[in-house]
Amino acid sequence: MSITGVLLAAVIVGGTGLFIGVFLGVAGKKFAVETDEREEAVLEALPGNNCGGCGYAGCSGLAAAIVKGEAPVNQCPVGGAPVAEKIAAIMGEEAGETVRMTAFVKCAGTCDKAGQAYEYSGVKDCVMADMMQNKGPKGCTFGCLGFGSCVAACPFDAIHIEEGIAVVDKEACKSCGNCVAACPRHLIELVPYEQKHLVQCSSREKGKDVMSVCQVGCIGCRMCEKVCEFGAVTVENNLAHIDPDKCTGCGKCAEKCPKKIIL
Repeated sequence: MSITGVLLAAVIVGGTGLFIGVFLGVAGKKFAVETDEREEAVLEALPGNNCGGCGYAGCSGLAAAIVKGEAPVNQCPVGGAPVAEKIAAIMGEEAGETVRMTAFVKCAGTCDKAGQAYEYSGVKDCVMADMMQNKGPKGCTFGCLGFGSCVAACPFDAIHIEEGIAVVDKEACKSCGNCVAACPRHLIELVPYEQKHLVQCSSREKGKDVMSVCQVGCIGCRMCEKVCEFGAVTVENNLAHIDPDKCTGCGKCAEKCPKKIIL
């Protein structure tokens, strides 16, 4: 190839590259999406765990929603009140009251207190076990299976399997709700961190049937309901429930419970 051909090819390639560069530069400015500076500031204030506990696709999604007014400044359960105050300052709003929440496992049927229907040798996963015969090897079809699907789902190492059931570390829990979604038996719920009395059972079977498979299950005797002076305890479908808004923490329900299932 002659020197002229080489130079011509270089000019063509160079000119094409220059044209593409200029075109992309102009297009980038013309079609650029303007972002609110507050969005970046809010994103920096968020913890960055991207756990999804806020209901949005990561911290960036929540930051955008807050700036657009689609989410409150205290929407992040992981950051809690400190982060809410920072974001409120950025948005020029009041943070409002933030109630700290924590996950709670509604089962106390440990290995020595809950019976087994059969020996299970399948995949150590609660979702899989729950699809087996009798909804898993545990005698109580409402109880914790103890295979740790919730443990695997927790990004904060706040829940562990102890003596066959899931136990939450309240101090480590950030109330992201991942464990709640992971439990196939819906045994885990988010409750106020300060709530003193909770029913550690989820069985809706009648008392006789409960006692045949678990030593500590709620038998729906209504003793707790009768002794509560504030109407905070109700028994529905053979299971006691405590309303945190009405509970004064007097402890009479826990004292009266014959199965000692109220913490």
